[in-house]
Amino acid sequence: MDVDGVLTDGTFLWSTSGEELKRFSFEDVMGLSRARQAGLTLGLISGEDSALVDRFAKKMNITHVTKGCKEKGVALRGFARTTGIALERTAFIGDDVNDLPALAIAGLSVAPANAQPGVKTSVALVLERSGGQGAVRQLVEMILAARSKRSTPA
Repeated sequence: MDVDGVLTDGTFLWSTSGEELKRFSFEDVMGLSRARQAGLTLGLISGEDSALVDRFAKKMNITHVTKGCKEKGVALRGFARTTGIALERTAFIGDDVNDLPALAIAGLSVAPANAQPGVKTSVALVLERSGGQGAVRQLVEMILAARSKRSTPA
């Protein structure tokens, strides 16, 4: 997943000392915890080379992290190769035009409600929730529900 605009609302703050601050949602944190507990493999692909991405990844125990990424499609291919997960079985959630290459090759392309219009028209699923406001949690719950239906005998 992308970070800024997906796990955050896309804004950042600078303190007077120059420290960059971002706001993450505990709703999304719980969604990622549920995903990990269900055995989903998680990864972060960020255009920013921020220590905050590392800190978030460490907190969430996410080991597949690409930062400062200008080619998100290449990064998603690398994630698939490293994890052994076929691209057709990956989901990618992004909100802006730099996410389009990854969205184009993911098995499930997803955008939060507040994604850029060009992104929303090119994905398979636009969520009801916005980035930094539970979009990731909504996606995780949808994936877990779909897995549950698939594994329940008819």
